[in-house]
Amino acid sequence: MGSKSLALSFHVQAECKTSRARAGIMKLPHYEVKTPVFMPVGTQGTMKGLLPEQLECLDCEIILGNTYHLGNRPGTDVLEKAGGLHKFMSWNRALLTDSGGFQMVSLLKLAEITEEGVKFKSPYDNSEIMLTPEKSIEIQNCIGADIIMQLDDVVQTTFQDYDRIKEATERTSRWLDRCLKAHKRPSEQSIFPIVQGLLDRELREKSARDHMSKDVNGFAIGGLSGGEAKDEFWPMVSLSTGLLDKNRPRYLMGVGLAIDLVICVALGVDMFDCVYPTRTARFGCALINTGQLNLRQKQYETDLNPIDDDCSCSTCRNYTRAYLHAIVTVETVACHLISVHNIAFQMRLMQTIRDNIERGTFPQFVNKFVNELYSNGDFPPWIINSLSSVGISIVKK
Repeated sequence: MGSKSLALSFHVQAECKTSRARAGIMKLPHYEVKTPVFMPVGTQGTMKGLLPEQLECLDCEIILGNTYHLGNRPGTDVLEKAGGLHKFMSWNRALLTDSGGFQMVSLLKLAEITEEGVKFKSPYDNSEIMLTPEKSIEIQNCIGADIIMQLDDVVQTTFQDYDRIKEATERTSRWLDRCLKAHKRPSEQSIFPIVQGLLDRELREKSARDHMSKDVNGFAIGGLSGGEAKDEFWPMVSLSTGLLDKNRPRYLMGVGLAIDLVICVALGVDMFDCVYPTRTARFGCALINTGQLNLRQKQYETDLNPIDDDCSCSTCRNYTRAYLHAIVTVETVACHLISVHNIAFQMRLMQTIRDNIERGTFPQFVNKFVNELYSNGDFPPWIINSLSSVGISIVKK
């Protein structure tokens, strides 16, 4: 079972007999990636607070770069001379780049969207930049990531204007055709279409079916995790994975909370990315199975325990909560140390998920995980409903 091409082959190795969860291997030009996988975000060709060799030690197999920002700085000329982003940032494993489309939301006040593309006013020097589907692919061909994204027309998830959502969904399909036509390195880089439609079932279904008709090696699920309610979020994930070819990897964009990862794996997602682990580290918060520790709080001032007794990362082996409390949000090394732990937490979580899928114990793992996270037994309804939709019943321990 799998998809094959020179640029990507995907083989499902184990499937949960209850839910849609599956474990697989995605072979890319630079590395073999085990799925389901969480991909840390290195916007500017660097992970905030971490070196590439540290990411390798943390068993990180694939990371992200940002097309819009890399296209601005250092720019394609420098990247081309360097031989692509892998060599420029000294990263030997897999890379994925987004298309630049998300900046339509994050830099909306600086952007004008037309059928041609997106006109930006650069936040760096105020100059005007036109990002078209063709330009996005040209930049990504230069960056050289193993997986690249089509340019999509992105609308804030909580947006209510149906006509604009419909326009964006249909334009995304038209832009996909332009991206595929502009792609100069199909034997080395795989374009993933992005399923849009926000929270409208009919639009999302049409988008998925349009993209399924294309000769591509995988799919992204976009237009979610942008502030919508969880009760609206999970049905769209489930709808998308239910429609998309199970023989190709399915990537849910912008999702990184541990509970979201567990549930969306159960719904059939293979790939995730988010800035959450490193961003929350900058605010002094360390990830643990029961949520997170805010190390700024006074209760940790004299706590000589590691962040997590069960974690073997270098931070937990060598530093205490009290030490981190003393320097957190004051010294940059604190961000570094907590980032190491938070990425280690995400990697360990995904490995545990894979192990349980392979052993046939994924539903039991999900029950244990949810009970530990909500130890008072007050499970949010969206968690109960989403897991129930794929046959997993949560039982209070």
